[in-house]
Amino acid sequence: MTLDDVRQFYAEEVRFAAPIHSQRVVEAFRRVPREQFLGPGPWQIALSDIGSGAAYLTTEDGEARHVYHNVSVALDASRQLFNGQPATVGRWIDELAIQPGGRVFHLGCGSGYYTAILAEVAGPGGHVVASEVDSALAARAQANLSSYPNVMVAAGDGAEVDPGLCDAILINAGVTLPLPAWLDRLREGGRMIVPLTFAAGGTLGKGLVAKITRTGDQFTARVISFVIIYSCTSARDPQLDPTLAKALSTGALLKWSTVRRDAHPMSETCIVHGAEVCLSSTQRVPG
Repeated sequence: MTLDDVRQFYAEEVRFAAPIHSQRVVEAFRRVPREQFLGPGPWQIALSDIGSGAAYLTTEDGEARHVYHNVSVALDASRQLFNGQPATVGRWIDELAIQPGGRVFHLGCGSGYYTAILAEVAGPGGHVVASEVDSALAARAQANLSSYPNVMVAAGDGAEVDPGLCDAILINAGVTLPLPAWLDRLREGGRMIVPLTFAAGGTLGKGLVAKITRTGDQFTARVISFVIIYSCTSARDPQLDPTLAKALSTGALLKWSTVRRDAHPMSETCIVHGAEVCLSSTQRVPG
């Protein structure tokens, strides 16, 4: 098989494993050269889920074909930093329903591979604002994405980045609640993918991933999957960790359907009640 054949097979593998419905997303996985975002091989392929301990298979050489599978690849094994599983992130990108010309914010871009996927999906008329808090990774992302004129990478805390009004937001780190600033930056009909997690030791969080959609001043939510992911430390509220953990363990969080931002007293429909944002099971916010 040629490398083009390998990339085509990989894109189809990701399509069915995710699953992915958008042909543009599938084509982006075929086109973007993953090996260029990983550093030189041989590479360390993760054999266990994040947080399960260090277990790797080292590729026999630096041939690009080794990384075109639905696997996580270490960017820095000593710190358990990975380029995550393509089908997992691919599903999140597919859920964002990015259209050509769309504006996207990507928090936690790592070395830039999935930012490149987003840029391909948005097309040359679109724009992607990415952020990475780790300075070394941010520098790698900036270099790796230098050929994409429609991408801007900000080094630093993504919670402090103002990406402008966005059609889609991908938060690739665990938070306690979606930040009001992110909700404000969603256009009408805009979509956000966000992992809501409680502390699980070290820099990791455990919880679920949800899709939030804006319609007027209403924000509806739909749970997508469970997740273990690195935390966005500046977007965490330790006081709400026990509430979020209990809501997940009891299944209450699976009934989450609305993000409320109106001032209201806590009630039986409040699953996680924050000062500015409330995860609610009510079908529609009053007003």
